[in-house]
Amino acid sequence: MAKEKKSVPFSFAIENLYSLEPVVKSMFGAFAIYVGIKIVLILRNKDDEDSGVWIATMQEHHASLKKEFSSMRTIKLFGSGISNWQILPLDADSFETDVNRVCELILKGDGRIGTIPKPKKKKIKK
Repeated sequence: MAKEKKSVPFSFAIENLYSLEPVVKSMFGAFAIYVGIKIVLILRNKDDEDSGVWIATMQEHHASLKKEFSSMRTIKLFGSGISNWQILPLDADSFETDVNRVCELILKGDGRIGTIPKPKKKKIKK
């Protein structure tokens, strides 16, 4: 039996970024959004507290982004430490407004959002 393809949650985020020709890749049961060589967002909708839109950023940008997105927080799935990734949680009252706003920042080329993933290690053939 063929696996059913999951639909991308919060597809309005991809629509907002359409002019940048975003690339969507399935990743860990969620969907990563790339603009050029940078990963900018992950769209994740599971039955848990880390459902929402994950923002690829760096810790030095957390404080300034938090001023713009009061609901933004660290992803709990990653443990007790603070990761570079932050989340706009689905259960926040401002969720759609915040996602639209983060997309506006990406469209403007805001340097606080987006990271270049580390290259994959090549598998050694035996």
